[in-house]
Amino acid sequence: MQKDMFRNSPQTTAVTLAIAIAGAALGWAINAPVYMLLGPAIAVTLAGLGGLSTGVDTRLRDACFLLLGIAVGAGFDADALAAMLRWPLAFVFMALIIWAILILCRIMLVRGFGFDPRSAILASAPGHLSFVMAIATEGGSDVARISITQSVRLLSLTIVVPFIALAMGIEVSANVAPQGNEMSLPVIGILAALSVGVGYIFMRLNVPAPLLLGGMAVSAIGHVTELTPGVLPAWLILPAYLVLGGLIGTRFSGVTLARLTSGLTAGLAITGVAVGLAALGAVPVGLALGMPLAHVLVAFAPGGFETMIAMGAVMGVIPGFVAACHIMRLVVLSFVLPAMLARHRRKEGAP
Repeated sequence: MQKDMFRNSPQTTAVTLAIAIAGAALGWAINAPVYMLLGPAIAVTLAGLGGLSTGVDTRLRDACFLLLGIAVGAGFDADALAAMLRWPLAFVFMALIIWAILILCRIMLVRGFGFDPRSAILASAPGHLSFVMAIATEGGSDVARISITQSVRLLSLTIVVPFIALAMGIEVSANVAPQGNEMSLPVIGILAALSVGVGYIFMRLNVPAPLLLGGMAVSAIGHVTELTPGVLPAWLILPAYLVLGGLIGTRFSGVTLARLTSGLTAGLAITGVAVGLAALGAVPVGLALGMPLAHVLVAFAPGGFETMIAMGAVMGVIPGFVAACHIMRLVVLSFVLPAMLARHRRKEGAP
């Protein structure tokens, strides 16, 4: 797997986007849910596994995240603000779910798949991939196996979540473009400029996905105050989803069959455990908050941060709820993972 999947030549980016477009077209032809995301993700993944070098330029990635943030922020309204007062309950359950996922998946990976305990802890983490890989690289863990296991989790959840939602009776439109009156180009330009500024501040504060969250914050304020009503036009948001799908697939660029095999089954196993525990936690939270179970499950699903937020927008979930839950997931992992690794080191050093 590439050390930095986002530093790529224009040729590599062009090839990746061409494959993503082909995947989106196939997804549209077979009427797949969220085809602009799933089609590119699967197509680029298969291309990478087939030996093709794939990747997306950093600047295009950042523009994609910025647009997605503005689009998701446009879903905020007064009802979303009122619901925020009831979210602390969800955060408590989120922390408990993360702890349970780490414990159960670590045991399963060690006993069932031959992982060493330290690598098992890192491979079990339901998110925060860059943080996990940094720790793995510095500590001499099985980096390749951890990387594949985590990438399988991200891809499988991207594919599975829309179908779970459909099975639970939630309408998942194939068209991810938001409906409503379109914002004018001057308004979009102002939102984008302000979003970049806020995103830079978030970046300095080490906030995850700073441009996406910056766009969400600025757009949400503009829509709640009714200063910037409307939605992004389809010609902007559809390519953003296509790029996001392609980005997911680039995680498998350069992965050999042997390396894939070493983490595939383990990745599917921990994904199953994580989804099961997330579903168990989503039931009481959904009942308490009066929200559909599928909506809470998207907020609790241990998938990619940007992907789950975008998926929630497609499903009509309160944007702030999804973002807040996934941010909390990263915050909890930032404390729990080092604590678990430190405990493991103390055990190893014990007589």
